[in-house]
Amino acid sequence: MKRIRVGGEMIGRADQPLICSPLIGRSRAAILDEVAAIVPKQPDLIEWRVDFFEEVSDIAAVIDLASEIKAAAAKIPVIFAFRAMSEGGGACALNESDILKLYVAACASRCVDLIDYEMSNPVTSVAMLREVSRNHGVTMIMSYHNHQATPEDAVLSEKFAEAERLGADVAKVVVTPRHSEDVLSLLGATQKASRTCAIPLVSMAMGGIGAVSRVFGWAYGSSVTFAAGRSPKPGQMRIEELRSVLASVSHALHGG
Repeated sequence: MKRIRVGGEMIGRADQPLICSPLIGRSRAAILDEVAAIVPKQPDLIEWRVDFFEEVSDIAAVIDLASEIKAAAAKIPVIFAFRAMSEGGGACALNESDILKLYVAACASRCVDLIDYEMSNPVTSVAMLREVSRNHGVTMIMSYHNHQATPEDAVLSEKFAEAERLGADVAKVVVTPRHSEDVLSLLGATQKASRTCAIPLVSMAMGGIGAVSRVFGWAYGSSVTFAAGRSPKPGQMRIEELRSVLASVSHALHGG
């Protein structure tokens, strides 16, 4: 795997993936409550899905809360992610200009370690945010999420390659499988991309069918997997459960 260091974590470990846990609360209190529950379980990364935050239109409130999350997370790197509704995000009235301002403010304040931005956004926006994040030392994930289906293998491969061409530090592809063969397609595309891309990759298939990708995706080149801090949805595992399974699989594959 290709490797980059973010905070104290190495993205692209060979033995097993980093575990990322999302924050999806709507209110400030709910989000901080999530943080308090998740941090003791020591995930490797925490992702704040800011599109769910009820005060997302208030930049000052967003940055203030991001700073609190960062402080509470201590040494755990924090990902700042605003997911568009077209890619499975929460209902939000912000336009693209407002969303860009949020990302720029988050980078400038350095209250986050990584940002996750979709490649479906205008090329000019992607390029501008790439420059801003690089200038502020913030790692940039460029992502593609399909909440309807799993595209053909060629499309999946192209999404990984596109992220690298656009200058991403990490390329991320998430799909929705309709049958088990879709999961195999994603794993195969991830493995193929891992042989040609010079940046770390992240891939995942959602839902119950896709659960296997959370456990075995790293064996095919995915550097990060996702687990729920609490109340897992279909296809998700709790942090402690996933960590135990990954350790067993890693032992079986690598010995020791």
